[in-house]
Amino acid sequence: MNSMNQIETNMQYTYNYEEDEYMTQEEEWDRDLLLDPAWEKQQRKTFTAWCNSHLRKAGTQIENIEEDFRNGLKLMLLLEVISGERLPKPDRGKMRFHKIANVNKALDYIASKGVKLVLMVETLVQTTSAKEGLLLWCQRKTAPYRNVNIQNFHLSWKDGLGLCALIHRHRPDLIDYSKLNKDDPIGNINLAMEIAEKHLDIPKMLDAEDIVNTPKPDERAIMTYVSCFYHAFAGAEQAETAANRICKVLAVNQENERLMEEYERLASELLEWIRRTIPWLENRTPEKTMQAMQKKLEDFRDYRRKHKPPKVQEKCQLEINFNTLQTKLRISNRPAFMPSEGKMVSDIAGAWQRLEQAEKGYEEWLLNEIRRLERLEHLAEKFRQKASTHEQWAYGKEQILLQKDYESASLTEVRAMLRKHEAFESDLAAHQDRVEQIAAIAQELNELDYHDAASVNDRCQKICDQWDSLGTLTQKRREALERTEKLLETIDQLHLEFAKRAAPFNNWMEGAMEDLQDMFIVHSIEEIQSLISAHDQFKATLPEADGERQAILSIQNEVEKVIQSYSMRISASNPYSTVTVEEIRTKWEKVKQLVPQRDQSLQEELARQHANERLRRQFAAQANVIGPWIQTKMEEIARSSIEMTGPLEDQMNQLKQYEQNIINYKHNIDKLEGDHQLIQEALVFDNKHTNYTMEHIRVGWELLLTTIARTINEVETQILTRDAKGITQEQMNDFRASFNHFDRRKNGLMDHDDFRACLISMGYDLGEAEFARIMSLVDPNGQGTVTFQSFIDFMTRETADTDTAEQVIASFRILASDKPYILADELRRELPPEQAQYCIKRMPQYTGPGSVPGALDYTSFSSALYGESDL
Repeated sequence: MNSMNQIETNMQYTYNYEEDEYMTQEEEWDRDLLLDPAWEKQQRKTFTAWCNSHLRKAGTQIENIEEDFRNGLKLMLLLEVISGERLPKPDRGKMRFHKIANVNKALDYIASKGVKLVLMVETLVQTTSAKEGLLLWCQRKTAPYRNVNIQNFHLSWKDGLGLCALIHRHRPDLIDYSKLNKDDPIGNINLAMEIAEKHLDIPKMLDAEDIVNTPKPDERAIMTYVSCFYHAFAGAEQAETAANRICKVLAVNQENERLMEEYERLASELLEWIRRTIPWLENRTPEKTMQAMQKKLEDFRDYRRKHKPPKVQEKCQLEINFNTLQTKLRISNRPAFMPSEGKMVSDIAGAWQRLEQAEKGYEEWLLNEIRRLERLEHLAEKFRQKASTHEQWAYGKEQILLQKDYESASLTEVRAMLRKHEAFESDLAAHQDRVEQIAAIAQELNELDYHDAASVNDRCQKICDQWDSLGTLTQKRREALERTEKLLETIDQLHLEFAKRAAPFNNWMEGAMEDLQDMFIVHSIEEIQSLISAHDQFKATLPEADGERQAILSIQNEVEKVIQSYSMRISASNPYSTVTVEEIRTKWEKVKQLVPQRDQSLQEELARQHANERLRRQFAAQANVIGPWIQTKMEEIARSSIEMTGPLEDQMNQLKQYEQNIINYKHNIDKLEGDHQLIQEALVFDNKHTNYTMEHIRVGWELLLTTIARTINEVETQILTRDAKGITQEQMNDFRASFNHFDRRKNGLMDHDDFRACLISMGYDLGEAEFARIMSLVDPNGQGTVTFQSFIDFMTRETADTDTAEQVIASFRILASDKPYILADELRRELPPEQAQYCIKRMPQYTGPGSVPGALDYTSFSSALYGESDL
């Protein structure tokens, strides 16, 4: 209501009823009431209070209408306060014509505004629509309150509850309505008027006793007083509406900023973890012992079981948060979120791919290193055994070969020396194979980078040097013996025969003991069974060997018999052989002891291989069930994302059920992990019973979790889009049905031709330029396909409204009372503390026309909410 309408509403009650032709036209104004002096007194009091409520703003007031308005000065001042406009300059003289001139200036101004004058004191007749509008406003505001029923502007206000209800509806902090008593009308009216005068700047225009004690209170007086409440509260309601709009916009902006900061933090933490983890996985520095490498393998298992799975969930959740944030920004008409450099979803995916590549190579390297160290330990032990055996055999041989005992020996002794030397040469040739084996093992240890290769090489070199020396010395001694052989002819054939047969047999026993004590590594039942078969074949040769042993011992017995028979004074020892009968007996007993020990070790290894086979079959049985189950679930999710119909909430519930079923299946994966760990601890590296490895199962399981999470997020995004854009469930179902109809390959995508046909079926009249524009929206990267989410986003943009910068600017303008700027105190008064501070912090200073200190530019701030900005 403008300023002159206020004049029409409030000054009409100063009518002078002394002339009959100017009586009221309304039926309820009966003649007796108008002629009642008490009623006229109440009219004057009400109008005087109303005038003073405005004149107080100019620092003055009136006590008597006729006297104080007689010179026209305060009447002109009243009109200026009400209208907010300047009237012509008044005449300051005290003569009668000066007073008349001032009154006429006031009346001329009123007439210029279209207000009808009656005599010298203006009576303005209120229209029926204005009265009904005020009455309707009172009814609407007091409807929820008990004992209040506003039907008119006289009897409905006598108990005072109507006035109290108006105050409580707009300022519940000023009055406790529940404590009011309908039977105390004077108390209720006085309470309302006191609060209105103190807190709402509404003067006390009426007396409670006049309202209560008058059978029918003055309608115009009450209308005048009630209209003051309307003017006091109308602006507050408008400001509240504007404040609510701004709060809504700012709440959306604050939530989006929080989500952006959360994304940046989570992305930084995940990328930092990947950055720290990759160098660890890329470190290929080998350890020197099996224990150290086993420790690395255990650390890797902890990484796969404990450290990586939470990061997989974080990565998936980060992608979901990013998609949700972009959807919220799009539906609230905000610019898309661009993460900091290096923190895009694609950057995180690339870093994750590098992590998994390093992880795969690291696991392969660990297994290869363990195999290599296992092989090295086996070869090193084998080298030590063979070297020790050879060193024991070669010990003292050089000293023997350096002796010159043949120089003082008899022919028999010399011949014996020659025979003995021939036996030594035979023994030497038999050891050639062992020396070659020692050298070959040492070379292999070097090729496999054995950590103690230096000591192995040193020991091997000593053996080879000694072997060369033995060959040279053997050749020299033979030459010496052959030179003296012609002089010596007596030979003991029996000793010679013993030496020739005892040396190979002794070498055979040494070889047998070495083979029986040889270490072995097998990885299957077939390999250990092959060793058992070879051992059985060896045992089959023992009777033949025992016959040879008895034959050799019988030769020595024959020598002793000859010496004894002929009472010879020569020693019974065999001059041709270093192998004694006692040595043969001792070694034979040793062979017999080693055979059952070898049997036991082979059977223990056979049992171990059977246990490993059970582990393989146990793992394969589970893997062959879990692998197809994961594949089936992947196919079900893919079909459901295409074939699901009905409300999105039902689709969400169905997908949540899928997700719960998948989560409930997790214990099978954990059990398979446990079996896989047992296999690795048993150093089992192959499994012919299944094509699934633990890595296959892990990758499939992670992909299944990611797929169901992404599918749920797509439906959540559709619900968010539907709710934010006001899309009905029927519209969403229609969109889904249209998309599924033209998704001819049933893969969740439409090519350009299918999309064009879909739009045409929905009533779009498409030219090439318009279709190209639409394609730039739904397929900005030119992939040649349209996803369901892009289709939904396009359709919601076509069918829904959003907030605009212009709407927010208009709301701020209301809070600022039409000023082009707003002050911090106004923001704190109209907005909640948190959002008021948010605006004060981000609004730039206003520098336009009429700027004052502390003025804030709400226009630039509102525009920045919907465009590119650092706000």
